[in-house]
Amino acid sequence: MDAANLTLALLLFFFFFFLFFSKLITQNFANFRNLPPSPLALPIIGHLYLLKEPVHRTLHQLSEKHGHILFLKFGARNVPVVSSPTAVEECFTKNDIIFANRPQLLAGKHLNYNYTTIGLSSYGDHWCNLRRLTTIELFSTSRLATFSGIREQEVRQLLKQLFQDSSTSSIRVKLGTRLVDISFNSMLRMIAGKRCYGKDVKDEEAKEFQEIMREVVELHRNSNLGDFLPVLRWVDFQGVEKRMVKLMKKQDKFFQHLLDEHRTRTDSSIDLDKLDASNKEQKKQTLIDLLLSMQKTDADFYTEKTIKGLILALLVAGTESSATTTEWALSLLHNHPDAMHKAWVEINSHVGEDRLLDESDLPQLNYLQNVINETFRLFPPVPILLPHESSEDCTVGGFHVPGGTMLLANLWTIHRDPKLWTDATKFMPERFESEDGEGYHLIPFGVGRRACPEAKLGRRVIGLTLGALIQSFELERIGEEDIDMMEGTGLCMPKAEPLEALCKPRRAMINLLSCL
Repeated sequence: MDAANLTLALLLFFFFFFLFFSKLITQNFANFRNLPPSPLALPIIGHLYLLKEPVHRTLHQLSEKHGHILFLKFGARNVPVVSSPTAVEECFTKNDIIFANRPQLLAGKHLNYNYTTIGLSSYGDHWCNLRRLTTIELFSTSRLATFSGIREQEVRQLLKQLFQDSSTSSIRVKLGTRLVDISFNSMLRMIAGKRCYGKDVKDEEAKEFQEIMREVVELHRNSNLGDFLPVLRWVDFQGVEKRMVKLMKKQDKFFQHLLDEHRTRTDSSIDLDKLDASNKEQKKQTLIDLLLSMQKTDADFYTEKTIKGLILALLVAGTESSATTTEWALSLLHNHPDAMHKAWVEINSHVGEDRLLDESDLPQLNYLQNVINETFRLFPPVPILLPHESSEDCTVGGFHVPGGTMLLANLWTIHRDPKLWTDATKFMPERFESEDGEGYHLIPFGVGRRACPEAKLGRRVIGLTLGALIQSFELERIGEEDIDMMEGTGLCMPKAEPLEALCKPRRAMINLLSCL
């Protein structure tokens, strides 16, 4: 072939290649021409360069500039972000099934039994069965009532320890640590009949459990760049995958030990009438016992992996969030002593001083519920809902959202939107006497089919703990300055500065507390 023909062939090749490439680009542009607004993206990393901690504040600032529906690129992932009630409603009503999936992130693979736990599994028969189980069996009203005694005992244990430490004088207390102890002990006793936190718990099993849960929470809350830039996962950038695999082995071994222990105990023929009170307590049915009994009738679904995944999900979702919300509520009340006094007056009026508050009192304590709702509004335990993933193309707010995108809903923006709330940044529990947060204005536990199934339990634990502390102790901040309300980084948005306060038994409650 001479030079002229070669040149012509090359020109034709590039011409047709250009036509093909142009058509491909045009088709893609046609599909995505109505994407939501987006800031400037950089090659490869997209908008990752914009993200700063805390991420919910960064996304809030971007939404103020670009609108309540925006489109971001986190490396290789498309990420629409919604931050208005109407957009959230459209995502989780009209498009609820489309957004019912979870993105496949590294933590789901290595820490959540290969994406099979209720929180991180994608929508399908397995997830629907898990959801039905948690709603009907594990967190039904009757089941929660069955375990109310455990929660009340743990709160009384806290009151007893605080009273013994303080006697009749004020002491400085790091309340955050005490609240974590209550949440974990309450949940673990419901699951396995064990206590693993507190000054009186010192065995090796408890230490092992505490270490496992510390690592689980840490690895879940840390962002992993490999989830957005696949090339980094190939080389295990940051060593995250190696840590996850190692932790999973320890976690799985511990949970398997719990199952084997309960299976052995259940199979043993022991006459409960001959046991003393402490042993009878250990023999009461736990959630593990319930799940193992179900395994006998449906072994295909209630596999060891499924049960261990449920244990993990309950511990991760139902502990730190309750403790953190209670700490935020106490911090807000310390900065607003009038609200603290009003909550105490209500409790004193309905419960009195001759007995301790219990869960049956909570529905009558309207102002206390308002305090909790206002805390959820200002400091939602999960300010950005767990990510959803679209299974197909859809439309949100008139914008095109492609399939396979990772949807984020920023509750922080919705809960503080001045168009939705009067004096949106102020702590005003009284607002819920007129502003009830109906619809999608207040959604601390999410919404739609993937809403948190532990919402009722969380509210009970928070209400009981908060109410009992207000009833029994005078709680005051240390010094004249307001308590720092800046949020830190973590799975459930902890305080940047853990709450430390002065704690003194109320005079009228001393006799009652001394009998605990």
